Amino acid sequence: MRWRGRRQSSNVEDRRRAGFPGMGRGMPIRIPVGRGGGRMSLSTLIILVVLFFGMRALGIDPLEMLAGGPGVTTGQQTANDETTEFVGVVLAETEDVWQGIFAGQGVRYVEPRLVLFSEFVESACGSASAATGPFYCPGDRQVYLDLDFFNALARRFEAAGDFAQAYVIAHEVGHHVQNLMGVLPRFNRMRSQMSQGEANAMSVRVELQADCLAGIWAHHTAQKGLLEEGDVEEALNAAFQIGDDTLQKRAQGYVVPDSFNHGTSEQRQRWFARGLESGRLADCDTFSGDV
Repeated sequence: MRWRGRRQSSNVEDRRRAGFPGMGRGMPIRIPVGRGGGRMSLSTLIILVVLFFGMRALGIDPLEMLAGGPGVTTGQQTANDETTEFVGVVLAETEDVWQGIFAGQGVRYVEPRLVLFSEFVESACGSASAATGPFYCPGDRQVYLDLDFFNALARRFEAAGDFAQAYVIAHEVGHHVQNLMGVLPRFNRMRSQMSQGEANAMSVRVELQADCLAGIWAHHTAQKGLLEEGDVEEALNAAFQIGDDTLQKRAQGYVVPDSFNHGTSEQRQRWFARGLESGRLADCDTFSGDV
């Protein structure tokens, strides 16, 4: 995907930055000094040395913090790394596409926020760990993403490539679009009256529509000339690799169709391709007829 140099969304919130308990983000660090005209005592110097190396051990660079920089690293990711920039560009592209589509229907598109987190996060939908994978919370209209998922997508799920990652983001934004359209609120109201099997079957339709909406975004992105050779194949492969049947075969060697809640690999590919080909909301009705 040709994403470098393009606008980044201002709706990305990076919660990977960390600090000591009780120390607010951006709070200035005050250095204690001795009483002798501003000269540091030996004990103060020792405390500073211990603090310096203690912060380094936690992945915090005190020098960057004093200089006003990001200061905190999380694994191989930093607050200003290339992957974060990529996520910001993809989110911005979804904003542009859905603003145009909603405006065409005389409706204002309310942009979602995308929260980057590491290992654990709190949302209006409750707490979640990185093992949950990317998710959208309708309660606060935010997408949650641990960037380590992209490593798992490439290595564990064999779905490498930047457009495979873009597909994941566009799918979660698709849930936001469903929320604005009233699809998610309606499903959540109905779910309490459904059996587990019925809820799973309805969840499949919801997820496949989000795949189709991701395809609509890809359609308009292609029209901008931003797709490169192999991008569509990367997205289709990602859709295949995270199909319920493929995931269950990989994990346990057999499938349990009644437990599917996202759709088979074939279904996910087909609905993404449908949105990609047409670019029209009317072609993403997964609630009528067979899926």
